[in-house]
Amino acid sequence: MSPARNAKDIPVTSDWAASLTPRLAQFAAVARHEHVTRAAGELGIPQSTLSRAITRLESDLGVALFARRGRTVSLTPAGRTFLASAERALAAVEQAAESVRADADPAKGKVAFGFLHTLGWETVPGLIRAFRADHPGVRFALVQNYGEAMLERLRAGDLDLCLTSPVPDAPDLVSRRLDEQRLRLVVPDDHPLASRRRVRLSEAADEHFVTLERGYGMRRILEALCAEAGFTPRVAFEGEEAETIRGLVAAGLGVALLPPPAVPRPGVRELTVTAPRAVREIGLAWLAGRPDTPPVAAFKAFLLSRRGRLLSG
Repeated sequence: MSPARNAKDIPVTSDWAASLTPRLAQFAAVARHEHVTRAAGELGIPQSTLSRAITRLESDLGVALFARRGRTVSLTPAGRTFLASAERALAAVEQAAESVRADADPAKGKVAFGFLHTLGWETVPGLIRAFRADHPGVRFALVQNYGEAMLERLRAGDLDLCLTSPVPDAPDLVSRRLDEQRLRLVVPDDHPLASRRRVRLSEAADEHFVTLERGYGMRRILEALCAEAGFTPRVAFEGEEAETIRGLVAAGLGVALLPPPAVPRPGVRELTVTAPRAVREIGLAWLAGRPDTPPVAAFKAFLLSRRGRLLSG
């Protein structure tokens, strides 16, 4: 039976997981067989190695886990308590391992994929449908958000890939430009410009703009294009979603610069902007240096193959 240790000799709490985890399976095997030699045979290690590991475990914990009777052992009350927790811990590790193995399965794995709200109506469903024609078992965890929020989730490991705009330029990310969308000046259908098909952005210099909040890629694009056109937009209302912005325009609360709608919206006119060139680039981004699982690699290759026709169906 191992002697109790002074509290200062016991590893601090933050070290327990690293210290104990490799020995939990050894302890559980001995408890299951009640025999060190048979447990060593199951584990494929020398009996002496296993004996020393169990003795060290008891020493680290400061309690006797087994009562020895010749070649057999039996659990002490402390050992029974520890075994219950050890089995739960081992089951949790096995479940976690099975989960990550399943996510990496080439045929049935998972892709965590982020994309802009404005790509969620038609573009992303069409892309996933086309990809799953050849990879029917691959699962997707889909996240819709604005660009900066998605990049943060990419950095945090919550996403494998994301479609975003503007295309990010950061040392910790890899990005590829895939396509571009023409942006339109959206005006109420009773607006003086509503009878026009084309307009220069400078013609809207005196208008009130309805736009997305700061932090959204479209907000940065609007401010950059207005600066190129020679003015600073006067922002009357801010929102978080393009179709809400269109609704505010239809209500006569201002004009907006937006990508094309998935479905035509009544109450507004969408005008082609002739100058400056009003487009937003759509790109694919992922975290630099992180290895891809087979399903992520396959979906990434599929998206990169759609360069220049990502938005065309």
